[in-house]
Amino acid sequence: MRRRGYDIDSPRGGGKSKLADDAGVHRAAVSRLLQRQSMPDLETMRRLAGVLGVPLRDMLIRSGRLSEDDLPVTAGRRAACGEDSPRLTPEEAALRMGVPPELREMFVKVATQFLSEGS
Repeated sequence: MRRRGYDIDSPRGGGKSKLADDAGVHRAAVSRLLQRQSMPDLETMRRLAGVLGVPLRDMLIRSGRLSEDDLPVTAGRRAACGEDSPRLTPEEAALRMGVPPELREMFVKVATQFLSEGS
């Protein structure tokens, strides 16, 4: 979160609120996560992972919710994506391309449609 520029350390820094707004999740969910009071649901984790540019798999493993054994990377996926360059999710692509937060949801929907057609 800090590497992505969210000031989560100071009470008035606004980083927690900005992260929640950017991810489209409730601010209390971010606070509870940071205070280790509760684990967000999968959709909240997915949204936070997208905003933070972290693969959902990695976020679930780092959170302690699942282990690497629970979410193995298959050989087929590694070969298709390349060991050193995993395929970006539409959320990650939007972040890396600098799509403004208010347009990310639309970007993800459109990108997902193109990905579905290519499968």
